[in-house]
Amino acid sequence: MKDTLIAAVAVFLVVPAWADAPYIDPADDEKHLGEHAKELFWTPEQQVAGYRNMDKVAPTRPVPAGGNPYPLPVELQDLGSVEITTDDRKIAVDAFVREGNVAGLIVVKNGTVVYERYELGNTTESRWLSYSVAKSVTSLLVGAAIKDGYIESVDEAVTDYLPRLRDSSYDDATLRQLLQMSSGVEWTEVYDDLQSDINNVTWPTLELYEYLRNKPRAAAPGVRYNYNTAETNLVGTLLRSAIGNNLSTYLSEKIWKPFGMEYDAYWVLSEDGGGEFGGSSLNATLRDYARIGLFAMRNGVLRNGEAVLPDGWMAESTMPSADFAEYGYLWWLHDNGAHAAAGIFGQGIYINPKEQLVVAIHSAREHASRPQDWVLQNALYEAFRLALQDQGEKP
Repeated sequence: MKDTLIAAVAVFLVVPAWADAPYIDPADDEKHLGEHAKELFWTPEQQVAGYRNMDKVAPTRPVPAGGNPYPLPVELQDLGSVEITTDDRKIAVDAFVREGNVAGLIVVKNGTVVYERYELGNTTESRWLSYSVAKSVTSLLVGAAIKDGYIESVDEAVTDYLPRLRDSSYDDATLRQLLQMSSGVEWTEVYDDLQSDINNVTWPTLELYEYLRNKPRAAAPGVRYNYNTAETNLVGTLLRSAIGNNLSTYLSEKIWKPFGMEYDAYWVLSEDGGGEFGGSSLNATLRDYARIGLFAMRNGVLRNGEAVLPDGWMAESTMPSADFAEYGYLWWLHDNGAHAAAGIFGQGIYINPKEQLVVAIHSAREHASRPQDWVLQNALYEAFRLALQDQGEKP
């Protein structure tokens, strides 16, 4: 992935003067919970306590697990001294964890956990806020809905499912173009610009429709990539319309229970308590982050051989978009067939099918989305790949 484009995951946000993220005893979390509406500007203490307790600060829906966890055997290796290299610096994994206020880091190679650590008071049972990692999970659910026959294909018209957008710039847009962020509808996502759309849009579902339907067209559909969090929310509402159910329920029944997530999760809702938008967040454990990666790497095939996703869905989902070679269907694309889900403040799931490698990370970084932070996080993935590449797949 080109370093200069990584910042498009989200736009740079400035937060208040920030010290190193603290250790907080989870028993004391409620003393540090902040307001949901001010989430992007939480103090370090509020970040740590809030990220692992979103069900206490925001409207959520549960995503129940099924009680038969996908096995994660453990054979730990000492990878803390592995060196992460970028164009302008070198840093060991141990130092990266401290510098990036990492709350949890797990590496799964050939189905076995080879590295796992928790900081900031987190444990294996700690849920954490995913931010835009949920976009990639929503992409998986779109595949499941196609497999189930709720959606015929990604080339169906957006307005077939969201009629409130008829007679607008979305008339010619398809689901594929929403997934690739290439609808052509004008949108600006610059957080430090008060005139930017991201600072003027209203998120309750019907208000969001009205805001977007009045946007002019800036390009023909499918021609120009433009990162647009609001349109990932449209993907979520389109999917809910197609399946006639909540995304949290569908996620639980199609992936969370059958694949074998270990812990219940929560889907954080929109401010009005409405739908689980595609741009919203999940609150899930690190090990279940890793299992999401394994589910995607198996192309959605369960332990019993049943396929949740259409044949070749992950290959299709991770093909480069026409105008932007580093983005697929809500997945960020890396070299050699690898891809990743990414969320602001340092959340991520890296999936490398060729190397049978999954890396998942929970963080409480100081800044939401600085380019140099994404460069370093992607270099972390590459460092693990290189350190483990000689360890072939087990028989």
